Amino acid sequence: MAIIQGEAYWASVTTPNTTFDPIYTVNLVVDSETAEDFQSRGFTIKQMDEGPAIIIKRKVNGPNGMIRPAPKLVDKNKNPLDARVGNGSNVRVQYKEWESEWKGKLFKGLDFQAMQVLDLVEVGAPDGSEFDDFDTGMEDEL
Repeated sequence: MAIIQGEAYWASVTTPNTTFDPIYTVNLVVDSETAEDFQSRGFTIKQMDEGPAIIIKRKVNGPNGMIRPAPKLVDKNKNPLDARVGNGSNVRVQYKEWESEWKGKLFKGLDFQAMQVLDLVEVGAPDGSEFDDFDTGMEDEL
């Protein structure tokens, strides 16, 4: 299995994205040279505002009712991590290349095995702490 480093965007690591079929995924923004290498080997590169991104994913549902486990998520010291990985986090992603032929057409992809977070931009639940106190100036008139 191989490892690649980049910036994570739209990461669904421990909880699958269920917008369509449930899937663990990350858009990994990499440098142009890395993107060109993957593209030359037949992998899709997504052009994002942040730069070229390699899409690495793992479908939850496999053949014959099989359920695939979530990719492992660890911190920079390889300790298990329980966090939502936010956009711009610096990560290393372990993946496995695969290819399959169906009805004469070749399909290729990158199976999402694990993620090591080097610099976390955590996604938190909104708690209202970003608001400033609101002063209407009316208290003195009461």
